[in-house]
Amino acid sequence: MRVVIVIVLIPLVLVPLYLVVSPVSTLMIYTRLVSGPIDRRWVPFDAVAKPLVASVVMSEDGRFCEHVGVDWRELGRVLDRSGEPSRGASTIPMQTVKNLFLWSSRSYLRKGLEIPLALYADMIWPKRRMMEIYLNIAEWGPGIFGIEAASQHYFRRSAKDLSPGQAALLAAALPDPIGRNPAKATHHMQARARAVAAMARAAGDYLGCLYP
Repeated sequence: MRVVIVIVLIPLVLVPLYLVVSPVSTLMIYTRLVSGPIDRRWVPFDAVAKPLVASVVMSEDGRFCEHVGVDWRELGRVLDRSGEPSRGASTIPMQTVKNLFLWSSRSYLRKGLEIPLALYADMIWPKRRMMEIYLNIAEWGPGIFGIEAASQHYFRRSAKDLSPGQAALLAAALPDPIGRNPAKATHHMQARARAVAAMARAAGDYLGCLYP
């Protein structure tokens, strides 16, 4: 019980601090301790190509600008189908707080902590800050954290210079960053990337909270 209390109290302090401080995730710390050096390069939101932002939003959380941290409608649909929350109901705020404060393996305890933390973080952080943090802490490969490190590793270019096709491939890798290589995409991954690119081109008002 004490462990759960500590897990809850730490984010309550750190979330407001992360309005101005660039955070390090629990997964980064764990990977560094267990596997050795990591590649992580923080960049501001405006230094990321818009096609990448659009690709990530549309593939990971199409209602990002509408919900308040948790997409209750999508969560309800997933629960109706399977009886257990899955990645399909996991919003960008939920993924962000999980990466920052929790652990990767699925459990009802983790999900029970993830939901209120996502609501709290979404209340404290503007949407642009939420997306900035997410893009900079997301895992994109073994020891590769953040969009700048991923862009340099896979395509030898900065995140601000990504093409729409490269952006879609990077977004398509997010559900399985260890098993999917954006620079050596399988036919299945290429098909997924094409679908993501089409959604990104049609994003329009879906990005209104990020590009007012």
